[in-house]
Amino acid sequence: MITQDSQERRAYYRIRDRIALQISTGAPSGEDSLLFNLLNELYLLELESQPLLRSISEQQRTLVNYLKITNKRIDLLANALAQGLMKDFGEPQEVTLSEDGICFLDTRHHQPGSILTLRLILLPQAFGLQLQARIVNCQATGDRFKVAACFHEPSETQRQVLARHIMHKQAQERREALADLQE
Repeated sequence: MITQDSQERRAYYRIRDRIALQISTGAPSGEDSLLFNLLNELYLLELESQPLLRSISEQQRTLVNYLKITNKRIDLLANALAQGLMKDFGEPQEVTLSEDGICFLDTRHHQPGSILTLRLILLPQAFGLQLQARIVNCQATGDRFKVAACFHEPSETQRQVLARHIMHKQAQERREALADLQE
């Protein structure tokens, strides 16, 4: 017997978050933003470099310290790029986010089953991520629509980016809760 509680369970943990979100219908266009793609590639390269950095750290601490400083410099540049992109995206908005989907408010109605291209800038780290999403549900709430969508065929790297962001957000919320308890 399926209960309401078991229907509400999800395979992935969900968080409430504020992100910059750009929504377009259909497949991605060839007119992708150069800055957005650069931001996305910077972060993906950082993910790929982490195992190498750990491997080097076992042998050469001075080199690892230098590489960490270089990485911080690149992160500062990525944050500057993200701030420039935020003008195109508009104000960050509240979403519910998981590794397999997203829920957000939009001014347009979307047909269930249709595909959207979503560009996300995950804050505060300013990770750029472009994903396809299939609309699961779209309900009117006042003058807007609450849209629930599942990510359509995300790559393993995209899923890892989302998982890492969600874990960082969870850790931040725990630290804030502990700080509130100690005050």
